[in-house]
Amino acid sequence: MGFFWWGIFPYIVGTILVVASVYRFVFRGTSWHAPSTEIFEKKWLRIGSLLFHWGILLAFIGHVMGVLIPIEFYESIGVTDHLYHFGAIAGGGIAGLMVVIGLIILLIRKFSNPRVKVHASFADYFTVIWLIVVAGLGTYMTLVYNTTVVAYEYRVTIGPWFRSLFTLQPEYELMTGVPLLFQLHVLSSFILFAAIPFTQLIHMFSFPGRYPARAPQQYRARDGYKNSRP
Repeated sequence: MGFFWWGIFPYIVGTILVVASVYRFVFRGTSWHAPSTEIFEKKWLRIGSLLFHWGILLAFIGHVMGVLIPIEFYESIGVTDHLYHFGAIAGGGIAGLMVVIGLIILLIRKFSNPRVKVHASFADYFTVIWLIVVAGLGTYMTLVYNTTVVAYEYRVTIGPWFRSLFTLQPEYELMTGVPLLFQLHVLSSFILFAAIPFTQLIHMFSFPGRYPARAPQQYRARDGYKNSRP
């Protein structure tokens, strides 16, 4: 089973992600967006969205530093294991809490605001709830497991395994001894990746390249005509 989950499953997820995303872009291009519900409610959207997006950006940077950058690099520049894990726990903990709190705010907003709720689909709820699962596991591992059990050195197991996927020679045996919480975090993340083409998360692949040259949008107040009369 280890070979399937760590040697085959990631490629199944990657295939679904690429093929389904291309299909959606070619045949359902108009759905390649994340419609804003700001018109229905602004206050909690602004708080939750900002926390989530800034937190996920910090978490992404942290994952790059911990998974994609080999441990040998840190050793070569004099970063000790203690210093690295201290920074990872502090920075990762803050980022994880921002993501989880932001998502909880957005989920409560979807349930509690009737106008937002009526426009939310099953995919919207699944996205937020599953993101909470993924981020919640990651935050728990960072703030609780790494501080009360052991500061697990994922840079010698998960990191090399993940990088080996890009060489098409997955070192799946590295994942067999990884703590269960970390395995669940990785697998739940891959399930989320497979769901991206079928949810509004697809907008993460959009790049506003034409935005600087786009004609300005014109807005007119509801009582603009009345107030403009002499």
